[in-house]
Amino acid sequence: MRLPSGLIDTELKIFETRFREAVKSQTPLLDRIMRYIVKRKGKQLRPMFVLLSAKLCGEITEPAYRAASLVELLHTATLVHDDVVDDSMERRGFFSTYALWKAKANVLIGDYLLAKGLLLSLDNNDYRILHILSDAVRKMSEGELLQLEKARSLNLKEDIYFEIIRNKTASLLASACSAGTWSTSKDDAITEKMRLFGEKTGIAFQIKDDLFDYSNDNVGKPTGNDIKEKKLTLPLIYTLNNCDRETRRKIIYIVKNQNTDREKVDWVIAQVNLLGGITYAAQRMNDYRNEALEILHSFPESPARKGLEDLVLFVTDRKY
Repeated sequence: MRLPSGLIDTELKIFETRFREAVKSQTPLLDRIMRYIVKRKGKQLRPMFVLLSAKLCGEITEPAYRAASLVELLHTATLVHDDVVDDSMERRGFFSTYALWKAKANVLIGDYLLAKGLLLSLDNNDYRILHILSDAVRKMSEGELLQLEKARSLNLKEDIYFEIIRNKTASLLASACSAGTWSTSKDDAITEKMRLFGEKTGIAFQIKDDLFDYSNDNVGKPTGNDIKEKKLTLPLIYTLNNCDRETRRKIIYIVKNQNTDREKVDWVIAQVNLLGGITYAAQRMNDYRNEALEILHSFPESPARKGLEDLVLFVTDRKY
């Protein structure tokens, strides 16, 4: 499945110019770091969701470009801070900014990006769009902290897992869709409908990421990495809640105490496969994907709708 970037090729080029302008700094070190970040940014999924959501309801104008830049600024800020929290030396196959400029600079870089996002909206009176995105940042922080709290006990119910990913991962995609929609529609009901579309797509996106941990494909992170980091993902939660007491006890012991032992981690991965954790998670991912597409199909047929449909399918079919 290919990304529908061709549909908004011109708009993406305009967005890239706007984003480069938005992160510029008068401080030489900061400007050097910003150029490094811009050069190594990823697939631009979130700006695509913003621009296609805007196009779904009208012509893309400056507020939509600013919304896309704000989403990317906030997303980049969270990644920079995440690398500090996770002590991560690599990001998308390159050295992370944390590896190159260390923790103190990275905290400040993240703060700078957040401040630039705030100013971009406030300088242009984009109050509603700023409100939508600020709410997402609050939810992301709450989701991360809830995950941190629950990871200690390794006793996670499925509803808590979904609460974590709804806040931690899906809220930013939900806000990208609602901000883009608001920029052209100025309609509360349509904006809320697209927020829900983005949320369901975001949940499917996170479950796909969970499944990568049990994949044999080269996806840019080692298999079993989530187990090593003691992250409770949906395939593992399902397995823990549907196995016998002895197997559960053994899995929990390995995740807590032997998560760097390749052989032990491989045994856990085999149990998750054997006990249906992969099949179950894939089914839940497809359920959320279908619910997102159902919302999307309530809009009239158009190239923008088809582009968003392709994005949803990319999220669940991607190989990396």
